[in-house]
Amino acid sequence: MQIKDSVVFVTGANRGLGLAFVQALLAGGAARVYAAARVPESIQIPGLIPVKLDVTSAADIAAAAEQCSDVTLLINNAGISDAKGGFLLQPSSVEAATREFQTNVLGPLQLSQAFAPILARNGGGAILNVLSVLSWISVPGAATYGVSKAAAWSLTNGLRHELQGQGTQVMGLHVGYIDTDMARGVDGDKTPPAEVVRQALLGLEAGQTEVLADEISRQVRAGLSGGHAASS
Repeated sequence: MQIKDSVVFVTGANRGLGLAFVQALLAGGAARVYAAARVPESIQIPGLIPVKLDVTSAADIAAAAEQCSDVTLLINNAGISDAKGGFLLQPSSVEAATREFQTNVLGPLQLSQAFAPILARNGGGAILNVLSVLSWISVPGAATYGVSKAAAWSLTNGLRHELQGQGTQVMGLHVGYIDTDMARGVDGDKTPPAEVVRQALLGLEAGQTEVLADEISRQVRAGLSGGHAASS
């Protein structure tokens, strides 16, 4: 997958990691970058094409796929972490998990279903799913979020198998804390969004299936039974 001259659809593109993605894609020579957000008016960067998208809305997803029929790279970046799901046994955890699954798992699934035929028609292309080190471990305070990201990792692996025949590269991006609004209240090391994006795009161009964008992700991945840290 080459970034130069690619046509890219990025979800959650108006801030944080999504914003860093669209900026890097423009700088990297992408031919067209669709920047999807719930409020497309929040997309103000020249050269981007704003697209209205709530990833939990089937109607929005269908309209986006119809509008953006030239896409060669889908980046499933949009995600949420619900504070009410910090602990699995608290009464609000089911409600929080439902919201997180709708955005973090079912959203990427439905977007992949909608765009897979488009990618096939356009030569195969690629799907990049933004995951987390919490795909593999659970931490107090983010319990249901970790469950959703574990499911998103499984989704990514399943999509890779099903899309192999049409030549679509499917890559998972794992990282711990990123220096964005989502991790504003978190103490500890945070990776700059631009650095995460740099590693992700290099991984795509190298044909990788997995990028581990920080040391904690590499350590945890290596600690899985039979696991080996992927290069980034």
